[in-house]
Amino acid sequence: MSSRATDVVRLLTVKGRTLAVAESLTGGLVAAEITSVPGASKVFRGSVTAYATDLKHDLLGVDATLLAARGAVDPQVATQMAAGVRKALGADWGIATTGVAGPEPQDGQAVGTVFVAVDGPAGAGSGSAGGGKVEALRLNGGREEIRRESVRSVLALLLKELAGEQTGNERAQDTERNGGF
Repeated sequence: MSSRATDVVRLLTVKGRTLAVAESLTGGLVAAEITSVPGASKVFRGSVTAYATDLKHDLLGVDATLLAARGAVDPQVATQMAAGVRKALGADWGIATTGVAGPEPQDGQAVGTVFVAVDGPAGAGSGSAGGGKVEALRLNGGREEIRRESVRSVLALLLKELAGEQTGNERAQDTERNGGF
């Protein structure tokens, strides 16, 4: 269990929010990391491991034309996966991973090319009006390293968005608790 996963569960619990996960290259590692935290059942709705490209469309609603044109390793695919799992599983927040862990390139993308995405409530955090945010990663290392860093990165992105969701009053209380003004 990582401190990031613990922080995600804690923040979601405090805010009364729920989470759903869509995974491709991580193959369930994100869900495993979150569910390793005691109390995760209060906030974790579930996950979809859509490893096969057609499942990204069938289960998560990713645009079939986009998948045909660009393949599964694409920032828009990651964004649509996060939004799709959020909708499919009825969660406040959705996160997604897609990329190439290796050993071979895929869809014209090099090993280590990864996209992580988060989709949340409208106006949340620093994301767009729909609460969506995607980050492109270029990771080094072997297959397992790439998969583990993808987990860390998507949880870090979610934490950043959850922290941005705070109201002004919550920020003031945090500042006071930490000795600031």
